[in-house]
Amino acid sequence: MSKLYSNVFKKGGLFLWLLALSGLLMYGGCHFQKTPASYEMHTATPINKVVVDGFHTAMSQGVQPDVVRDPLSGTVFMAEPVSQNIANRMTDILYNRVAAEKGYELVSPDQAKGVFSNIINSDKNVVMSPIEILQEVGNTFKADAVLTGYIYRWREREGTDYAVNRPASVAFNLHLISPAEGTILWRAKFDKNQRSLLENVFDLSTFIESKGRWMTVEKLAMLGLQKMLAEMPAGKDSKIRREQIEGEGP
Repeated sequence: MSKLYSNVFKKGGLFLWLLALSGLLMYGGCHFQKTPASYEMHTATPINKVVVDGFHTAMSQGVQPDVVRDPLSGTVFMAEPVSQNIANRMTDILYNRVAAEKGYELVSPDQAKGVFSNIINSDKNVVMSPIEILQEVGNTFKADAVLTGYIYRWREREGTDYAVNRPASVAFNLHLISPAEGTILWRAKFDKNQRSLLENVFDLSTFIESKGRWMTVEKLAMLGLQKMLAEMPAGKDSKIRREQIEGEGP
């Protein structure tokens, strides 16, 4: 956009806008929903050992933005080139968050990478689908699931906390793949362009979580990852780990 978004979030304006919106939200309360990452669960079987394959880039540098289809689920995304450094950083964050929150026995991305590379460089890769490759990685480690995902868009905001020419935009997904069956046990996606409260009055949760500011793309991505992991099935040790953390206190 050629000129700055009008800023409805500045000091003093926040209270007035929330007051003005309160009547609308009360009137349409039955239609008001938070906007979590969307997810699907396809298993009730306990998942205890997980290979963290991590994030891959859906579109390499130098390729023109386009609509692409997720190779695992078939979901369609508007994709743009994403650097491998971003995928690596998101993989590290994902691994650390899952290790801290979900109670799985984990196989690290570095361990998985070696097996993945061997498969890719072998003759079998010619006839194997992406899910079959992930199955082989998971079966190598006798895992219950492989955690993998793609980053489709990672567009930084142009502007400041309170005024932008272009807001941040991010899209990525996660899948838990069964090595035994080759099925998707759980999947989630986050596909979001941050918008002002006036543009989307029903996305109040993002407005509150951003504290009325325009987020950087990394903060927007962390918001999405947090929502996704909250809905991800947990391992058998998650309750024990949670009790240990709570027992440690501040």
